Amino acid sequence: MPAEAVLQRWRLLVAYDGAAFRGFALQPQVPTVAGALRHAIGRTARMPQAPTLTCAGRTDAGVHARGQVVHVDLPPIPFDGPELARALNRQLAPSVVVLDAAEVPDEFDARRSATGRTYRYLVWNAPAPDPLLDPMVWHIRDPLDLRAMGAASDVLLGRHDFRSFCRRTPGRGPDEPIVRRVRRTRWSVVDGPEMADIGPGRLLRFEIEADSFCHQMVRSMVGSLVEVGRGRATAATLMDRLRASNRHRAADPAPPQGLCLVSVEYD
Repeated sequence: MPAEAVLQRWRLLVAYDGAAFRGFALQPQVPTVAGALRHAIGRTARMPQAPTLTCAGRTDAGVHARGQVVHVDLPPIPFDGPELARALNRQLAPSVVVLDAAEVPDEFDARRSATGRTYRYLVWNAPAPDPLLDPMVWHIRDPLDLRAMGAASDVLLGRHDFRSFCRRTPGRGPDEPIVRRVRRTRWSVVDGPEMADIGPGRLLRFEIEADSFCHQMVRSMVGSLVEVGRGRATAATLMDRLRASNRHRAADPAPPQGLCLVSVEYD
């Protein structure tokens, strides 16, 4: 690429099946979403080196996305947005799909410009697992009290120190608060004609929206809320855990395959 080439910033809306990857962030020697995406972009833009990507939220190994947002700086390319998306999807689909591509101002930052993020977690509550749902749900055999889980999730609303539900990142001390603002939580039963032939059981959906999230925050919350649904904890228990600001008192995180990054908000 000539030294005088002017780079253009692109915004990509990306969906992926996390089962095939060790998370989004680039890691040597293992398959990651960023690794697959940046190499496809580098080939398409004919860059000597694969470009650097910035994403709205670094999903863990096995976690899916329907609305991940990525920005990347590219030299001039002979594509508009739809053509760039098609060129990338020919290399990446179906495990990674670029749903939309558009040129954006240089000031846009996929992570720092984001004002909110929404995640969804799916639980299959039935005596037996479902082989078609299994790759994207947490199977729970015990009956779950959905009303109790909904009431307990209200405890998480607002601005709190979420150290009890976050895995501490390197360089952060145990006494350093991890403050986040949760705007919305909701448990519901997925219903409709497509569920008619699925057999005995309920597909439960947990949705949570916050300004931002910390590592394993949603999975840790779901693990504690399922304990409430099983009758092993209460909303008061969850409140005590939240106030303790100590991860050792929290339940084990829910498995990754039930989690999906649904959308990212921008002003």
